Amino acid sequence: MATAAQWIEGARPRTLPAAISPVVAGCGVAAADDGFVWWKALLALSVALGLQIGVNYANDYSDGVRGTDEQRVGPPRLVGSRLATPTAVRSAAVVAFSLAAASGFVLSITAEWWLIAVGAVAIVAAWYYTGGKHPYGYRGLGEASVFVFFGLVAVIGTAYVQTGAFTLTALTGGIGVGALACAILVANNLRDIPTDRASGKRTLAVLLGDRRTRALYAALTVVAYVALVALAIQAGAAWWTVSSALPAAGLSIRSLQALAAGAAGRDLIAVLRDTGLAELLYAVAFAFVALTTR
Repeated sequence: MATAAQWIEGARPRTLPAAISPVVAGCGVAAADDGFVWWKALLALSVALGLQIGVNYANDYSDGVRGTDEQRVGPPRLVGSRLATPTAVRSAAVVAFSLAAASGFVLSITAEWWLIAVGAVAIVAAWYYTGGKHPYGYRGLGEASVFVFFGLVAVIGTAYVQTGAFTLTALTGGIGVGALACAILVANNLRDIPTDRASGKRTLAVLLGDRRTRALYAALTVVAYVALVALAIQAGAAWWTVSSALPAAGLSIRSLQALAAGAAGRDLIAVLRDTGLAELLYAVAFAFVALTTR
């Protein structure tokens, strides 16, 4: 029987900034257009958190029953470490996805019905990341999925359900936040290259190899900050508004230095933590820049 603390750890709280950040950025876009609606923002946050926790438990279940989590460098997994039964972990994933679906349904009926289909696709994508007979996460497509659903869809969707409009600002935010969300997964998969390769899990990091995966992390980080500067230039924001991203940039620089120095194994856990926090601080900075362009 897993303890409450182990279930919380199984939800992978270090990944939750990847769910919160796009909602923060999207709300900044909505507020800049005088369209911020607090209860819709909370529902959007519920959707994002439900999807993130759901995919974390689903991955725990799927990787656990395949045996790919038996030799891990990072925190133990519920199924792989035999702390909880596969059925219990799968049920936790279903509960999280159901909460996300319920919140998404309410948002959809207050905005556009077709958003229900978007939510359904997001849940299916979350499950088949490591689930099913041919999980796409085992084929190097995990980062693309994260960029789409925890970047573009989440930021643009959060803004859209509040304002009813697509904007270039929301797209820019989706690119920036999505790039840093991808960087979290890249750092995670870089850490797991040896065990993933041994278990036959062909993540993008396994396909690229250690050196190019580190380069990819750096490229994603650069894309994020270029997107923020591009927003400021395009919207004519004062130069000093970009300085609001300095706390995020500081964490990103520290992570880049660690990767350049060859950090591997458990040393990458700190990089994961810093990247997640950097994404959240980046989202706050993006929202601030968007608001100053009103």
